[in-house]
Amino acid sequence: MIPIDKKSISRTASIDVKFFYTNAKSKFKLTLHSDESGFDRKIKDQNVHRPGLALAGFVELFSYERVQIFGNTEVSYLKNLTSEKRSKALKKLFEFPIPCIILTDGNQPFDEMKELALESHVPLFSSPLLTTKLTYLISDFLDDQFALHVSVHGSFVDVYGVGILFIGKSGVGKSEVALDLIERGHRLVGDDVIILTKKGEEILIGSGTSLVKHFMEIRGLGILDIQKMFGVRAIRHQKRLEVIVELEVWDEKSTYTRTGLDETLEKILDVEIPYVKLPILPGKNITVISEVIALHYLLKHYGYDAAEVFKERLEKAILNKNKEKTERGVNYFEHDFE
Repeated sequence: MIPIDKKSISRTASIDVKFFYTNAKSKFKLTLHSDESGFDRKIKDQNVHRPGLALAGFVELFSYERVQIFGNTEVSYLKNLTSEKRSKALKKLFEFPIPCIILTDGNQPFDEMKELALESHVPLFSSPLLTTKLTYLISDFLDDQFALHVSVHGSFVDVYGVGILFIGKSGVGKSEVALDLIERGHRLVGDDVIILTKKGEEILIGSGTSLVKHFMEIRGLGILDIQKMFGVRAIRHQKRLEVIVELEVWDEKSTYTRTGLDETLEKILDVEIPYVKLPILPGKNITVISEVIALHYLLKHYGYDAAEVFKERLEKAILNKNKEKTERGVNYFEHDFE
């Protein structure tokens, strides 16, 4: 079972506008129309808000702590106002500690809006993207920033497109298995400390830390730079977690599955992940078994379960009372004497 320290489970409380702009500028094609004096303002909510009612004067339910989106509706409303009324409507809005304002659909800010943004130190942006598209992109970005995440110890490898997290006691050989898989053409996501982030209800995305990245420690050898050693083909920055493999030195008292009919699941951040406990014995090729685990997962994902197929075949054989002896698998050898 994967050991998780509850203290390592956390959620980002807020991000500042500078972080948002730096990371979203190119993605959302943002143009800054104010100075950077308000870049220390905090975004504390992952949702966005369209302040149509607030512009009309109803501010009792104004979600001012969110990123404010001005689409064609809000801009058209302001265009139809006189300069005096427009200034009054905007002034009411800027009285609140809003994080920032973004105009969509290529709309440009009014002069009154620019002046108030500078006076109130509220970052003002515009984007050529459609309101619906930009709203989706910003919501997805903020949802990721405010998502639950947890740090776990292990080695995370992409094997045949399946994200496998190797866990186990210190020194059991997690990094060595990961290194062997990389040498066979698979890709390292991270080693030692893995950050798992909850995306949606049933998805965990894993990555290494910004410090360790794709470095790996092999006991007796030292620190290795996997990207420099094996090239970019040997790494990836993130991967969905799909299987947990716990490496354990063989223990006669421990229980290991023999048929695979009862799938074991491990719950992390309320997401259930298939779990395999793999005993280590001299001569046992853990790397090849790891590849088989990935292929087995893919077969089950596409609807084929070998354990269930064998179970059905066994039940049919038991029901067939005329068969009293075990038959060989081939009816006729066709003179193959080699």
